[in-house]
Amino acid sequence: MASMEPKRVLKPINSASQLGTGEQHLKKQHEDISSSDLISRGLKTEHSKENIASSSSLMTSDAAAAADAGKMKKWSLDDFDIGKPLGKGKFGNVYLAREKQSKYIVALKLMFKSQLQKAGVEHQLRREIEIQSHLRHENILRMFGYFHDKTRVYLILEFAPRGELYKELQRCGRFDEKRTATYIHQLSSALTYCHSKKVIHRDIKPENLLLSLRGDLKIADFGWSVHAPSSRRTTMCGTLDYLPPEMVEGKTHDENVDLWSLGVLCYEFLVGSPPFEAENHSETYARITKVDLRFPDFVSSGARDLISKLLRHDPKKRLPLQQVMTHPWILENYTPSHQTARSGPAATS
Repeated sequence: MASMEPKRVLKPINSASQLGTGEQHLKKQHEDISSSDLISRGLKTEHSKENIASSSSLMTSDAAAAADAGKMKKWSLDDFDIGKPLGKGKFGNVYLAREKQSKYIVALKLMFKSQLQKAGVEHQLRREIEIQSHLRHENILRMFGYFHDKTRVYLILEFAPRGELYKELQRCGRFDEKRTATYIHQLSSALTYCHSKKVIHRDIKPENLLLSLRGDLKIADFGWSVHAPSSRRTTMCGTLDYLPPEMVEGKTHDENVDLWSLGVLCYEFLVGSPPFEAENHSETYARITKVDLRFPDFVSSGARDLISKLLRHDPKKRLPLQQVMTHPWILENYTPSHQTARSGPAATS
């Protein structure tokens, strides 16, 4: 990684010791410059069909970028000051970064082309870029653009200072009802938006969710998402504990797979583990197909009702997202984000 060493290093503004400074910096950033301002200053969203239409345009050729050079900025690593690592992924790492011209703080996700090609996931990355760069919702992580060099692909992403929701859940063990209901409401709003755009996420889980400075939930990973105008898919994907019966049974599926995942997530938030967890994969599969749902005594009747209405074997009988957001248990416990701005989890180093 010697080639990534920057000339100037940003302070790790999301570390515990720098939290106050980081909050002030980010608050000032968003007062001074919005993401739309950033795009108008040069951080343009590079999601044209020419840039993502084929493997060669993304992985091995600068032809598409050259063709669009007159219309949009061609990014390089020299445009950013690189800060501390934020996390590790299967194909690379994520770094705190600052765009030099605008001083805007972003997360820069780098992936190695050799690893992407070896795993045969170039098409998955192109799909992720195409989908996420088009989405605009307060609970969906923004993708501002991408660029690449000889060995790596870089995604320019919105920075979520409070980090991964999965780590926060591990730290807490489980969440209380108010926090869970707020997250489920925010996620339902984001999924409603995705479904209106004919986007099925298919891999909703704590590992794919981040937290903003105010503690709001952000869907961050669209690697398994699909834009499916036909709304009928047969691909087996997602994480085992979150797979719905129709996927386990090899049947076609539609956007209702996200409703199932929402129910699993609600259960895991409240209990600390997914509802169909078992000793081995075959037992987990069996529990999913039977919808073998068991609640600990401490889960309230309202939460049980919501989860039970989402975890239905028949996809068509699952509670629609609009009704999730107006469910009595959600309305009783949900707190709008502007009221929770200072009550979210502390940032982790």
